[in-house]
Amino acid sequence: MDLEQNVPRTHHPNEWEIDNLPNRLTMLRVILIPIILLSLFFTLTQLAWVIKHTKLLNYIAAWTFVAASVTDFFDGFIARKKNIVTVFGSFLDPIADKFLVISSLIMLLALNRVHVLIVLVLVLREMYITALRLLAIEKGLSVPVGALGKWKTASQMVGIPFLMANDIPFGINMPLLGTIAIYLATLFSLYSALEYSVGLISKIKKIRKEIKKKKKEAKAQRINLE
Repeated sequence: MDLEQNVPRTHHPNEWEIDNLPNRLTMLRVILIPIILLSLFFTLTQLAWVIKHTKLLNYIAAWTFVAASVTDFFDGFIARKKNIVTVFGSFLDPIADKFLVISSLIMLLALNRVHVLIVLVLVLREMYITALRLLAIEKGLSVPVGALGKWKTASQMVGIPFLMANDIPFGINMPLLGTIAIYLATLFSLYSALEYSVGLISKIKKIRKEIKKKKKEAKAQRINLE
């Protein structure tokens, strides 16, 4: 992973725009989150009509999560393809992603479909990486998404809907596959967090060496002038 210093920020002509396709997709993802949570929440109740439709509610949550994940892919793809960079999108997109994943994990924990340690690791990792990125931005650095981070996201997007569906259609053991995927996501999350940390520390050390070198050169110049 390579951590590059940020180049001077360029202002896009439409950076304060809100109504564009990527932002619409992001807002749709936010709207879908309550549907997922309510579908899973109802399965926690003991109401007669809910018990009869538990399987349906599980699948509603799972497919809605898949739809939300698809919007996550396409809003980023369209934004990159058409070079649409807005303040609103830069703020809302990562918030929507974290709300979607973290709230889903908490509901799965409440349903005893995922281990509490897995949820703790994944949630704390997200908090840590967010803090790391804020530190990097403050110091004029960037923390690009590495391969392990992408594998973590892909594993989550497979594991979570399988655990939501909680079914074995056509002999496909979704709970087992979902558990395997979410454990892989946990491993990838730990390694990627370590990767980001090591990369950022290396970059900071490099900058410190450059600063010290410049100070020595400046001091040597002053001595020569004297």
